[in-house]
Amino acid sequence: LANPDTPPDALAPQDEAWTCLLHLETQVQLTQASLTHHTTELSTLRQTTDHISQSLQALLERLPPHTAPPPVAEPSPAAPAAPAVPAAAPGVPAGPWAQLPHPALLDTYDGDCISGEHFLQSCLTYIHLSRDAFDSDALKIAWMLSYMKAGWASTYALHVLWCPGGVGSFTDWAAFKKDF
Repeated sequence: LANPDTPPDALAPQDEAWTCLLHLETQVQLTQASLTHHTTELSTLRQTTDHISQSLQALLERLPPHTAPPPVAEPSPAAPAAPAVPAAAPGVPAGPWAQLPHPALLDTYDGDCISGEHFLQSCLTYIHLSRDAFDSDALKIAWMLSYMKAGWASTYALHVLWCPGGVGSFTDWAAFKKDF
């Protein structure tokens, strides 16, 4: 018989335990589904990164080899040796600061519109500071694409690398920057 002090809709302690157990079981199932989804997403990102790496490697193999600077002639014994002063880059004054350290490498770009302008500016700064390493527009484009490894940026990089002509489909660096 029912206890007159207990409301009819109150659950017994056993019913509350079962309800809690069912809730926990549901949470475990949702967590497992989320884990499966994220594992699949990670696998897809890993495949995309592998495809980008393979495409960049193929592109690098098609580029002409980087030519070494001509050898420096040994000074003749009769001529006095000139002091060794590193040549300054155009626009950079000569002096003790003329031999600059290497610029920092970029972070991976994910295609976020807000950080896109910062990413482009970082690329331009790096290219400017390392201009001897970038002897062609195709190399600049391929280098910039190599940092587009996540999100929409990886999709864009794959599109550029897989389209007919690849990075050569851009007429020049300015056309690529405009498309970016």
